[in-house]
Amino acid sequence: MLLSAEKITKSYSEKILLKDISLYLNEGDKVGVIGVNGTGKSTLLKIIAQIEKPDSGTITKNPDIRIEYLEQNPILDENITVLEQVFMGTSSEIKNLKTYEAKSILTKLGIDEFDKTIKTLSGGQKKRVAIASALVHPCEVLILDEPTNHLDNEMVAWLETYLGKYKGSIIMVTHDRYFLDRVTNKIVEISNGNLYSYPGNYSDFLKLKVEREEMEIGTKRKRKSFLKKELEWIQRGPRGRGTKSKDRINKFEELSEKNANIQETKLEMNSISTRLGTKVVELHSISKSYEDKVIIENFDHFISRDARIGIVGKNGYGKSTMLNMINGNVLPDEGSVILGKTVKIGYFTQHSEEMDQSLRVIDFIKEIAEVIKTPEGLVTASKMLERFLFTSDLQWNTISKLSGGEQRRLYLLSILMGAPNVLLLDEPTNDLDIETLTILEDYLERFNGAVIVVSHDRYFLDKVVDTIFEFEGHGKIRKYLGSYRDYLSDKVEEIKEDKKLESKDNSKKRVKSHLKLKLTFKEQHEFETIEMEITDLEKKLSDLSMDIEKESSDYVKLHEYMKEKLVLEKKMEKKMERWVYLNNLVEKIEENKSK
Repeated sequence: MLLSAEKITKSYSEKILLKDISLYLNEGDKVGVIGVNGTGKSTLLKIIAQIEKPDSGTITKNPDIRIEYLEQNPILDENITVLEQVFMGTSSEIKNLKTYEAKSILTKLGIDEFDKTIKTLSGGQKKRVAIASALVHPCEVLILDEPTNHLDNEMVAWLETYLGKYKGSIIMVTHDRYFLDRVTNKIVEISNGNLYSYPGNYSDFLKLKVEREEMEIGTKRKRKSFLKKELEWIQRGPRGRGTKSKDRINKFEELSEKNANIQETKLEMNSISTRLGTKVVELHSISKSYEDKVIIENFDHFISRDARIGIVGKNGYGKSTMLNMINGNVLPDEGSVILGKTVKIGYFTQHSEEMDQSLRVIDFIKEIAEVIKTPEGLVTASKMLERFLFTSDLQWNTISKLSGGEQRRLYLLSILMGAPNVLLLDEPTNDLDIETLTILEDYLERFNGAVIVVSHDRYFLDKVVDTIFEFEGHGKIRKYLGSYRDYLSDKVEEIKEDKKLESKDNSKKRVKSHLKLKLTFKEQHEFETIEMEITDLEKKLSDLSMDIEKESSDYVKLHEYMKEKLVLEKKMEKKMERWVYLNNLVEKIEENKSK
């Protein structure tokens, strides 16, 4: 066991988040923490990381156990460089050992300017620098709060693979269900202050939760039968009640209280939209550039009234620009965006529009609409808030008292309360809990209008869209018909075809090379074996780096390892120089023979 959190209780004002819960983290555990926003997921991580103190309960860990914590919204030093931020708080030895690894991780996360100052980065880039820092710092327990936010699909896939191979223990909060499925081996769910633990990944959790709820329903039926009998007995009046019967009354009250607590509020969303005509959105040969960077080039598409379009691609390729052009916030350099007369756009932006923090939740929603029309009939603002898990007491709170996830959910409700018939969703899965996402997916299935969504959440895209726009960079956008899974399948086939063509081309070159090369026997042998030797050196360097990390506290051994590493690096440098020389020589011979 690496650490234990025992009998943890935590509350804010009158709201109890965690009630006497316990969690144990063992070596090799990769734990996913899930639950509705505002239930205390991030608070639990902060308590385990010993950044916040519980009201009661204890955190126990071995003094040798190192913990690294990634905040949901990390605060970085604005005046230092990217690389300095990544290695902040580490020794010079660790920095020397891990500089190459840090640069490699940053590059995978889309950051290749290591000397840039933090203040010049966007919010998403700052989060990625914080991720790199958490991964580079040596630790036995890695705590991650929403690590997939602000990552594109390619980065998420890379991080998924990295954490899948990670040797330490992990505890994380994330809404990415594919990520949970492929990385975790244990799920803990926070609900109504309680913590439920499930062995296995997200798929296993779904099966086990259904079983737990079915058992609770069975227990609840028995409890109801008992309560009914006890209620009849209590209602008979005081006759025959002595000291012995007080136990029955106490038991009745205890079970009644449990019966009230066991019920979970479920988020419900009904499709709300205004009438939409046949003409929706037409994109006519649109182009957009920023300085020398082409974002969109000569793109055409007619968006139908029942469109379900998912937009994917690397960060900075223009996905949000496309939504802003449809919404009229950004004008194309060339071409035109034409909206139908009946179009009413609801735009759920990536960072949420500023909400007046001093407003009460109920007043904020009433400013949009006091009553709305749904397929079920008229529903008041208060009832809609209840369906979005804002209980009557929460509705009278000011927005400033809500958690980040609760504010995001409130913002989503405010968009839908406007009854749009075209929904533009920019990264809607960021900061929304899994339960909210599940119901949002169901809502979008019944939505009478067009949906265009930018998202890195593969699970969400799989359930919602039937067309993919892939932003490939340099203004190019490719269209794929089908779900996100179909799109990935098409991409795999394309890659296979490209590799086949490349393999044929390389095969022809090798045949030609064997027929015409006239290297010396020694050079020929060296040319054939040098790549294997380089691979062997790379492995030795990698193994040595692991040994160095393990012995980071023994400076005598560390010094010996560093000397050995220096020798291996010099060997590697010479081999690489020789490899470049031989390859250039072979190319020159080929050129001469072909003339």
